[in-house]
Amino acid sequence: MIPFASQRGFGQDLATHLLNTHDNETLEFGGVRGAIADDLHGAFSEWEAQASALTKCRNYLYSLSINPDPKQGALSREQYIDYITRVEERLGLAEQPRAVVFHRKYGREHCHVVWSRVDAEKGRAVHIGFDRRSLMRVTKEFARDHGLTLPAGYEKDGSKSHQLSLYEKAQQDGCGITMEQRVRDVTEAWQQSDSPRAFVNALASRGYVLATGKRPYVLVDVYGNMNALPKLIDDRSVGTKDVRAFLEKEFPPEKLPSVEEVRAAAAKHREERGADKPRSDADERWTALEIKQQRRREFLLAEKTQLEERQISEKRALAARQQRETRALKDLYRAESKAIRAERESNKLTGLAAFLGRVTGVQLVTKKVHAYQDRRRHTRFLELREDLSADHQHEQALQRKRHQLQALDFKRHERSLGALDSREKRSLELALLRESRVSAREEREGESRDSVSVEFSKVAQQSLGNVFDQVIATPGEVAPGIELSKEFSKAAKEEKEEGKQGSSKGPKAMEVSKEKEPRKRRRRRRRDRDLDKGR
Repeated sequence: MIPFASQRGFGQDLATHLLNTHDNETLEFGGVRGAIADDLHGAFSEWEAQASALTKCRNYLYSLSINPDPKQGALSREQYIDYITRVEERLGLAEQPRAVVFHRKYGREHCHVVWSRVDAEKGRAVHIGFDRRSLMRVTKEFARDHGLTLPAGYEKDGSKSHQLSLYEKAQQDGCGITMEQRVRDVTEAWQQSDSPRAFVNALASRGYVLATGKRPYVLVDVYGNMNALPKLIDDRSVGTKDVRAFLEKEFPPEKLPSVEEVRAAAAKHREERGADKPRSDADERWTALEIKQQRRREFLLAEKTQLEERQISEKRALAARQQRETRALKDLYRAESKAIRAERESNKLTGLAAFLGRVTGVQLVTKKVHAYQDRRRHTRFLELREDLSADHQHEQALQRKRHQLQALDFKRHERSLGALDSREKRSLELALLRESRVSAREEREGESRDSVSVEFSKVAQQSLGNVFDQVIATPGEVAPGIELSKEFSKAAKEEKEEGKQGSSKGPKAMEVSKEKEPRKRRRRRRRDRDLDKGR
């Protein structure tokens, strides 16, 4: 069981990568915690907004890949959750938002967990230090509790597993040659060569051309992949300075071809030799991918149609309800006014009482009181109608805003789907290219090396660089190894001859020795003087 983790940004690109169904046989979404959106693109957008608004953190995500050993069986969902919980507690991410995705690739299931490092309540990013060591401890404890066996590298404090960089993974996905194979080839060429010429020839016999770029010495293969030469030599005693000192006399960097020149020659060579010819089933696979993407887009369009219909029905329902409420308010006012008029009519004075009322002025006062009450009631009705209208306008504004957000959210889904379609197309294109190159190499299993690569190395060295003037090793030929006994004998013989020549030095050699002798005496006097001052 090997965990790989990194702090990173670019959440939208990560979400597209995790949802890529072309590179994975099955995809299971384990859910999102701590986000309003229920999808990866939406959740990562929220976490990015929090990071930019509350902190200056650029790598606001912590991504973890859990890769169990398929030989020991797949982990259950409970075991995955147990491991994730342990990691959260150890790294201080227990309360942080997270997303979980399960992939199955080449029959092997693995899990991806992505946390947001931004603590919204405290307004800062969670500091994660020495996470590799913490992950190793968690893995050891988890393996002990669940009876799992770990690789040999976990017996020590450091893990020997190497996590490919994005650049190295892109090279491996493009041609099917792993970084381990490159390191092994270049290391063998280094160990078997006793001179710069032999080393360059050995590299050419393996399909590599020596060039210069941002670094003095880099290697470029027939597929245009470029790697720094010192990094491909698996020998800790050999450093960049050693490689430069070994090559710079016969192959100075300023005389080597540039990476762009070698890549252009490689592209032309592949085109002439048909090294990147498409596979016979390429059209069928492109058609299958387009059908799958079309079905997914039709499903999204169906959701869009449902959303539009739902919004229209919501608008109609809101309008109908508001009309009922307005009509009910008017009916209530009219009914109340009618009841009051009926009551007044029933209480109207008649006969002598009416006459006395007119004479005394009581009837006039009563009439004015009734008119005042009617105006107050009508004013109250107008106020209630205005309040109801304001409430209705507020509800309509909220509904429009909600519908706008739903439309924006749907557009975001469309953009995410477009990005996912583009990623899957690039993945298929890269897979077809890799498979065609791998099959082309497999067709030449009888040869020791890929003839196209070796031929390109030979042609490139003869045409691009004026320092490659020695005959290149033929395909399949390996540079001769170093025989230590012969080398020691040769070195002892040269030293003995130099000793004989030293006894019969010429006048120029004597003059040089005389020039060196006074310098020694001056250094001694200066040293003795410094010692006297110290005493």
